[in-house]
Amino acid sequence: MARPEPLTENQPAPDRIPLEEVYMRMAEELAKRSTCARLQVGSVITSGDLTQVLGIGYNGNARGLPNRCDSSQPGSCGCIHGELNSLVKAGAQLPGKLMFVTASPCVMCAKSIINCNVARVYYRDAYRDPAGLDVLRQGGVEVEHYDQWRDLWR
Repeated sequence: MARPEPLTENQPAPDRIPLEEVYMRMAEELAKRSTCARLQVGSVITSGDLTQVLGIGYNGNARGLPNRCDSSQPGSCGCIHGELNSLVKAGAQLPGKLMFVTASPCVMCAKSIINCNVARVYYRDAYRDPAGLDVLRQGGVEVEHYDQWRDLWR
């Protein structure tokens, strides 16, 4: 399976929008469905060759429960994180998956990402606690801050 090459900082803009940017923008659109009052997060999981979407998610309450936070206290809102909602749909056994997420994962999501065989996580913005990125790296998951093409092809 071909793996996408990491971006370099001074790479010229491609002629057309890269699939990585398409999936990141999809994650940003999914985040708009979030009912979390503090931080809306969207997530897309694809196959390693970027040809299939395997799972999508955004943070919010469990199915059938009220579409609102349980608490306004940061870290205790009760929302299921967008990463977990997409992992549930993507299947844990398929190796080499890629994840596109609007905010870098927390520690618990990072641990789930490792256990679900995600090979690389692209994130748009840094979460307030960077410890999740360290956990991903320790678990052998490649991490990439993906923001290079945010303003192109709009």
